[in-house]
Amino acid sequence: MRVWRFLPFRQCTAFENIAVDEAVFRENHRREALPTLRFYGWQSPAVSMGYFQNTFREVDVKFCRRHGIDIVRRPTGGKAVLHDRDLTYAVVARGNDPLFPDDILGTYRVISGCIAEGLSRIGIKAEIADEERSFQDNRLKTSCFSSPSRYELLVAGRKICGSAQVRSRGVFLQHGSILVDFDPFKTCAVMLPHHHEEEKYIEQLWRSVTSIDNHVSQPVDLTMLCDVLRKGFEKALGIRLVEQDLSPPEEELGAWLLKNKYLTDTWNMDGKAMVNEP
Repeated sequence: MRVWRFLPFRQCTAFENIAVDEAVFRENHRREALPTLRFYGWQSPAVSMGYFQNTFREVDVKFCRRHGIDIVRRPTGGKAVLHDRDLTYAVVARGNDPLFPDDILGTYRVISGCIAEGLSRIGIKAEIADEERSFQDNRLKTSCFSSPSRYELLVAGRKICGSAQVRSRGVFLQHGSILVDFDPFKTCAVMLPHHHEEEKYIEQLWRSVTSIDNHVSQPVDLTMLCDVLRKGFEKALGIRLVEQDLSPPEEELGAWLLKNKYLTDTWNMDGKAMVNEP
């Protein structure tokens, strides 16, 4: 049975969370390491922007600053995600790993199957979306949860998990947000910079998005959720997850990225990385 590395659950700032994801991803470029699975939480509400998004055009930056909502830009593509009460997963592995097809959508499908297996252990039946859907006249298109992409997870026809991926030098990083609870009012306040027809889009989100708390009889503890999802990955992939810490090079790179990239408006707001990155 193949062994993967499992990083212990941590609840950090938005900037620390994404810096660690990128550090693990980039260190895997430099040395062939075990595939890694990680779950993490968010110390305070935050918006993670997709790599190509225009922050000022697609998020109400003034609202976020007034309400203490951090904004961080991910190295992955996709749309903006409001992290408030969710659990985020990250998978880093080689693109030629025999467990995964060597393409983005195929990897989505496999990882969605792992999450679905984990959710089934708490009585939630999640299904993989066969095709991408979108709303007509959708001013919320900047939000990851405005509509499901192909091979993302639905429960009773409503999206419960949104994911994004980046591939480079034969390695992929896929991370995603599994909704434990969901607030469409706050999502619209963040994702509609001009707040036109806000009530209409709140209603759309009520119909299209769901969360774990909507399908269980009592609130879910994040530690317990990590455990059932970990078992879902093990069963679906036929692997054994062994708990380890970040390596010293990952710790060092993560600290550098945090200070010089993820704590700067140059990156988070403007999408301009430092030219002298290690």
